[in-house]
Amino acid sequence: MPSEPSSGARIPRLDRAPPHSEEAERGVLGSVLLDAAHVLDLCIEGQLTPDAFYIPAHRLVMEAVLDMARDGRPVDSLTVTERMRAAGTLEKSGGPLFLDGLMEATPTSAHAEYYIDIVRQKFLLRTIIDKARRAESVCYADTGDASAVLSSVEQSFFDIGADLQRGAVTRWGDAIFAVMQQVEHLLTTRDGVSGLATGFRNLDHVLHGMRPSNMIILAARPSMGKTSMAMNIVQNVALGRGMNDKRPRAVAVFSLEMSKEDLVLRMLCTEAQVSMPTVTSGMIARYGDEHNRLIEASTRLNKAPIYIDDSAGLDINEIRARARRLKKKYAIEFVVIDYLQLLHSDDYARQGRQVEITAVSGGIKAMAKELKVPVLCLSQLSRAPETRGGTGTPKLSDLRDSGSIEQDADVVLMLRRPCKYQDDEESGDQTLAILDVVKHRNGPTNDNVRFNFIDRFTLFQDRDEYNRAEPPPRAAAEGEPG
Repeated sequence: MPSEPSSGARIPRLDRAPPHSEEAERGVLGSVLLDAAHVLDLCIEGQLTPDAFYIPAHRLVMEAVLDMARDGRPVDSLTVTERMRAAGTLEKSGGPLFLDGLMEATPTSAHAEYYIDIVRQKFLLRTIIDKARRAESVCYADTGDASAVLSSVEQSFFDIGADLQRGAVTRWGDAIFAVMQQVEHLLTTRDGVSGLATGFRNLDHVLHGMRPSNMIILAARPSMGKTSMAMNIVQNVALGRGMNDKRPRAVAVFSLEMSKEDLVLRMLCTEAQVSMPTVTSGMIARYGDEHNRLIEASTRLNKAPIYIDDSAGLDINEIRARARRLKKKYAIEFVVIDYLQLLHSDDYARQGRQVEITAVSGGIKAMAKELKVPVLCLSQLSRAPETRGGTGTPKLSDLRDSGSIEQDADVVLMLRRPCKYQDDEESGDQTLAILDVVKHRNGPTNDNVRFNFIDRFTLFQDRDEYNRAEPPPRAAAEGEPG
């Protein structure tokens, strides 16, 4: 005989019906038939689709009602009956008597919003159960890559919440209050920075800081210094430079190209203003000035809340899942991705590179809105600036692989160094770096910001046009832009 289960064992019940409320579903449909003009708007606002109804007959009625509403036809018991009869679904749902019964079972349409909420809540529970079962099936399939499965499952559950938020409408008064709070903050601080400061005075003057939910593209041809600039901004943000409160902000860095060891070494040399080739060749004197500066820089950076993920070949859904976890665990306020073209999307990989990059770009923008933080994403440019000759000034159309990048981005910055182009009239200035603002959703374009770039330190500095000379090596003071 089979052994009896222990008293503490949980026996799964296979006879349970999924969560639903037949009465609430009938109440919604009856309210629609009684007062379609008002109730249908509530259904649409509540994103109540036919799939939200568990009873098959109720789904058929809701499909007919929504089709009629889209066609601009009047909705009542007679018109719906004729529509369903013509479509061949009337008898499947129970016939004209069934529709009459829906109205008889609904005492008043005044409670329609309450019925809609019940149906929506039950549908949400069924959706969660369905996602959980799919996750269980994938786990038992044993694909071998548990991390990819976790990211996919996590994203599928988050999509449920995102769909719910998509239908939310903010009260106008609440929006006014939130914006006035930002205005009051600007009037109080008078620093002109409404977002997260980059730590570069001239750049913040143009952008007014990096705004939450913004996707910022920093693009350049290879060896122009875009990774160096991004890491300089990371240091400034993580050390609280450029902000009035001097408060360090947590930063997530996804480096798909460089290892975390290389990034840390680069940031140490930048902070200490010590030549990286000198360090890697072991040519600095122990306990000498450069060594002491490195120790001081490591002490400052050790306090910086920077979280580096150097996993290669990440899928866009996986990077969103990892960023979401970092946001929850460390309250990150800034994300950097180096760089966009190294990301991929398994869901669109077979549809061509352009379609895949479109999905990646859209995913990055969605991540910025989801986390409500600025996302700085590096991007490669095509060879077009070099083939055009002259100054090599890049254009929006030079972004590689997809035009969707320029559409999704809120800000597009393009970095160039005149010394790389012999035909540029400023090619003799070895330290000059120019950042062109070619797109700015909340401000003017055609601005350019000029920097000193000290190559051996991989260090960008605000450029003072009256003093273009390279500054002497020194350690950046605490709280000062580096």
